Amino acid sequence: MDISKGREVLPKNVKPLHYDLTLEPDLESFKYEGTVTIHLDVVEDTKSISLNTIDIDILETKITSGETVISSAPKITYNDDTQTTKVDFDQVIPAGSKATLFHKFTGTLNDSMAGFYRSSYKDAEGKEKYMATTQMEPTDARRAFPCFDEPALKATYTVTLVADHDMTCLSNMDVSGEKDVHSHMAGKKRKAVTFNPTPLMSTYLLAFIIGELKVYETNSFRVPVRVYCTPDKDTEHGKFAAELGAQTLAFYEKEFDSKFPLPKMDMVAIPDFSAGAMENWGLVTYRVVDLLLDEKTASATTKQRIAEVVQHELAHQWFGNLVTMDFWDGLWLNEGFATWMSWYSCNKFYPEWKVWQGYVTDTLQSALGLDGLRSSHPIEVPVKRADEINQIFDAISYSKGSCVIRMVSKYLGEDVFMEGIRRYLKKHAYGNTTTGDLWAALSDASGKDVERVADIWTKNVGFPVVTVSEEPKDKAIHVKQNRFLRTADVKPEEDEVLYPVFLGLRTKDGVKEDLTLNDREASFKVPDMDFFKLNADHSGIYRTNYTPERLQKLGENAKQGLLTVEDRAGMIADAGALTAAGYQKTSGLLSLVKSFDTEPDFVVWDEITARVGAVRAAWIFEDDKVKAALKEFQRDLVSEKAHKLGWTFKESDGHIEQQFKSLLFGSAAAAGDEKTKAAAFDMFEKFVGGDRSAIHPNLRGGVYSVVLQYGGEKEYDAILKEYETAKNADERNTALRSLGRARDPKLIQRSLAYSLTKHVKDQDFYLPLAGLRAHREGIEALWSWIKENWETLIKKLPPSFSMLGSVVSMGTSSFSSEEQRKDVEAFFKDKGAKGFERNLAQSLDAIRAKQGWLERDAKDVEQWLKETKYL
Repeated sequence: MDISKGREVLPKNVKPLHYDLTLEPDLESFKYEGTVTIHLDVVEDTKSISLNTIDIDILETKITSGETVISSAPKITYNDDTQTTKVDFDQVIPAGSKATLFHKFTGTLNDSMAGFYRSSYKDAEGKEKYMATTQMEPTDARRAFPCFDEPALKATYTVTLVADHDMTCLSNMDVSGEKDVHSHMAGKKRKAVTFNPTPLMSTYLLAFIIGELKVYETNSFRVPVRVYCTPDKDTEHGKFAAELGAQTLAFYEKEFDSKFPLPKMDMVAIPDFSAGAMENWGLVTYRVVDLLLDEKTASATTKQRIAEVVQHELAHQWFGNLVTMDFWDGLWLNEGFATWMSWYSCNKFYPEWKVWQGYVTDTLQSALGLDGLRSSHPIEVPVKRADEINQIFDAISYSKGSCVIRMVSKYLGEDVFMEGIRRYLKKHAYGNTTTGDLWAALSDASGKDVERVADIWTKNVGFPVVTVSEEPKDKAIHVKQNRFLRTADVKPEEDEVLYPVFLGLRTKDGVKEDLTLNDREASFKVPDMDFFKLNADHSGIYRTNYTPERLQKLGENAKQGLLTVEDRAGMIADAGALTAAGYQKTSGLLSLVKSFDTEPDFVVWDEITARVGAVRAAWIFEDDKVKAALKEFQRDLVSEKAHKLGWTFKESDGHIEQQFKSLLFGSAAAAGDEKTKAAAFDMFEKFVGGDRSAIHPNLRGGVYSVVLQYGGEKEYDAILKEYETAKNADERNTALRSLGRARDPKLIQRSLAYSLTKHVKDQDFYLPLAGLRAHREGIEALWSWIKENWETLIKKLPPSFSMLGSVVSMGTSSFSSEEQRKDVEAFFKDKGAKGFERNLAQSLDAIRAKQGWLERDAKDVEQWLKETKYL
């Protein structure tokens, strides 16, 4: 099929070659003035030029061709729906000639974190100060200046910024010159800073920043690498990202066999930022918490997050920036690859972090979780209009996309895979590609038909469950694939795709990597029926459904040391997901998890606690006695291990051990274990009393959650104060994120109201709401509040943002009954769901799945809890 059919794109009569862009913002009135001269190639005889604009006032327009002014007062029409401005003139410009289009325009530095916008911070006296910055991806360059805003319309740019002398001006390139100019806008002398022309690039990667900034610079790479922050931050906190950035660029140059083509690499911490980070070429922008690291107060998890984000954005400098997808349906390729590359490099730099183990419980599970819903979408999804793009920045594009990349890299072998990537980058540098170009380069490098395998995985929605039955007489297993749905109601027409399933059969002889199930079902020989397991290390995108006896046997094999960490964690994840969808009984899952009580490894415990958490979340509206029994089960499961590991941290504790202690401490205390609970309150008292070292950074989130869960107003006020006064963004976020854990109706209302105050930046709006999903009272209050404040929320969270969708998911997906689902459906029936249709459909599917789970297994769980003496 032609994926480009029906796309709303600009006419092809002219092609942009170069932009000369000058911008002058006023940080008091939040207005800016600009001029742009666009040099064009005229492809067809032309009497009109259309380009993208939104929320810009064009004051003056001129078209010239050669020495001739074609028109200085052309007719201009604007189409709000397609976000285009059309310039009509009388004289024809013939094909093959050159033309220039000049616009003088004004715009507003908006506060919605899109296009050219303003971001605020407090100076030393607590006074609000502003900076101007940009976020162009996917389609907001047109908010900043008139342009041809499509990824395939690459051009070069010469940017000039006009600002006060004490301001730092940054853009993608280095500065070519600076001069004084008289500014009528400011009524005084200002500086005009001009940057060198960029290489050929897409509009969405352009960036410019004006503000009072401090810098940490390192020269340990061929070109300078700098981290900038606002004056209220400490430049030393930029050291980790700058040094890692320099090492990573050197590593990528070698891995990609391609020099980083720009003269510098700047990374900037922006106080208001809607995503995590943005890979603008040579000027990457970040949320403060994803860039600045205070080694003294940061947890192991925070450090790993910053490392992964920096390495993700720097991978984009080649994959995405140097070679760019032709249109937005290729977004997954950019994001999936950069995500894979960030682990690949993290694993090389920090092997002790064991990121491939975490991949199984984190990325793979978030991909399979969303993709198990009917309302999921294919990785490669046709995009027609600008307003559809934001909805595909989700766990399918990022997580499932990266899972496919990982699967292909395992299928080909990492070395062959990287060779294919090198060929791809060489062949398409400074150009645009479709997904097929990458498969061709990988096929070329490997001699395997990558396209056939990859196409099935990227162009279809969903994934299979592989059911294993045993044929002991023949020493064989029979495997069969079917579509997996969490709602357990697959219709025959939804189960027609047959995936190439890499079976990765682990036996006592090792792993057979070359077994592939291409058909509906097949049989395979197994050397020893005593031990076998499919999907070794879980790099395949599927769930495996074993018989209850085999699952129990695998639990024993795990204790004998026959399974890797990935195998054990993945097996529990599969059992949990298959249970929730009705393939297995919940009692079987609980027994399996119980048998893992001697498990030594963090990643496996991470998955165990997640799966017990999923059962408790699905049962959140059920009988209080059953809920108390499940809580007690969790307490029994984790407490002994938590006490053994302890909750004090030594210099010698490894990265994973730190996370392990933190996980079990929080899990035991939240489940009511007296010892860890008392420790949490004790640390908190000392902390509030002024001993800042009383709570170790790794425990901060856990301690806050516990004291709010079991405490009251006193604890709430102290944590709120911590949010409002802590210097560090990471510490503040932890405080804000935990507020919702408080259960007192008065405190719940305070958390809800607080999210709308000026104390909470729009980018963090969802943080105080997040914790409310941990308890029944919070879930009900959040949904009522969303309904009451719907008009305010739509105004606060513009539909071009993905945050409205996230808030709808947060407010609805925890429900589990027919009645609750009907209430959600009825509310949005009147309101419409423009901009978050996918989120809403996925939420309703998730409710349906839980409804089915409870109908099937409520009695089964009750029975198990009685048998195990919890009830």
